[in-house]
Amino acid sequence: MAEYTARHVGAPNTLDYRVFFEKDGVPVSPFHDIPLFANEEKTVMNMVVEIPRWTNAKLEISKDDEFNPIKQDTKKGKLRFVRNCFPHKGYIWNYGALPQTWEDPNQQHPETKARGDDDPIDVIEIGEQVATVGQIKQVKVLGVMALLDEGETDWKVIAIDVNDPLAPRLNDIEDVEKQLPGLIRATNEWFRIYKIPDGKPENVFAFSGEAKNKKYATDVILETHEAWKGLINGTSDKRDIKATNVSVEESPFKVAADDEAATSVPASDPQPPAPIDSSIDKWFFISAHSL
Repeated sequence: MAEYTARHVGAPNTLDYRVFFEKDGVPVSPFHDIPLFANEEKTVMNMVVEIPRWTNAKLEISKDDEFNPIKQDTKKGKLRFVRNCFPHKGYIWNYGALPQTWEDPNQQHPETKARGDDDPIDVIEIGEQVATVGQIKQVKVLGVMALLDEGETDWKVIAIDVNDPLAPRLNDIEDVEKQLPGLIRATNEWFRIYKIPDGKPENVFAFSGEAKNKKYATDVILETHEAWKGLINGTSDKRDIKATNVSVEESPFKVAADDEAATSVPASDPQPPAPIDSSIDKWFFISAHSL
């Protein structure tokens, strides 16, 4: 979406790296200001790319910083990278989030029997282009999987860039297996095993790992969009989530472009990536007996 641009601050692979967003030079929140829908018919959605395909750094929209920049996740003060579980290399699709959505931890989903994970809804984009951090893609939804992550519902929306050459032939989840055979199976495996090298158990899916269809996925997204409305208008308990925005009219957290929260966002300062420890390139072979 050309009107929204990424503002890179610092060096990737460092604790200080941030990717802010702006519109006409004014900081905006990728969580709250970028619209969910990219067209009036509400058939195309905006996706905020956090992690490009084939990369390992676990980047995500920050809920703790004003204007919710993308930053690298940490654990015990150290940067997080996903491991390479053979035969996969890093993330096997472009990974990101749908703006103006929220998986409400105050609500239990009636079918997964688990509460939301307190994040914007995740989306995997399966097109051929390797995206960039902070890219805003226009995607069409094809389906959804429900990961149960440490007792929380963690939806994974499956989508395709509308400009991808295959997009005209991908209209629902069954088309993915026809056009991209093996991808759904590989996606299921990736999410099940990716934490095993770090000493954690295999992840579990709701619905026995089945990828639900476009209609089901769209209904889930609309539910998370309604939950986000409760967050941004102050009627839901937003906990520690920063809800500062410049465009949501009914929001008590809306600020003017000259507010200190906006003017204190750092200026663009892109720097070369810091080196990554060679151990991140290691391949892990997960025995079938452990699955």
